[in-house]
Amino acid sequence: MKANILGNLKGLFKYLIILIALPILIFAIYTWVTLTWVYSSGERAGYVQKFSSKGYVCKTWEGEIVLVSMPGTQAEKFNFTVKNAAVAKQVIESLGKRVRISYEEHKGIPSSCFGDSAYFVNNIQVLEK
Repeated sequence: MKANILGNLKGLFKYLIILIALPILIFAIYTWVTLTWVYSSGERAGYVQKFSSKGYVCKTWEGEIVLVSMPGTQAEKFNFTVKNAAVAKQVIESLGKRVRISYEEHKGIPSSCFGDSAYFVNNIQVLEK
C-alpha cells in the first residue's frame, strides 16, 4: 500500500514538472523565433533626434529619427531599437547629423525587455549634405 502511494506521488510529481516546464519551453521557443525571424527589412534616412538607454531591469538603446521628405512638410518620426553596442556608439556619434539606417522588423516580440520598438537597427551611415 505504501509503495503504491509513493508510486502515485512520483507520477504526480513528473506530471507537475512537465506541466510547468512545457509552457516555459514553448515561451522560450516563441521568443527565439520572434527575435531571429525577420518580418521586414529596409532603410530610412533622416536626422537622429533622440537616443537613450532605457529600462529598470533590461537596458535597451532606444532612438528616434526624424524623416524629412521635402522642406516645408511635416516631419515623420521613426522609433527604433539598437541591440549592438558598436552600432549604439555610431548612433551617439551621429546625433544631429543626416543619416541612413538599415533596420529589421521583428513582429510579436513578447516583452519590452528586448526593446520598445519592433524595428532593430543593424547599421548606420552618416550622409553628406
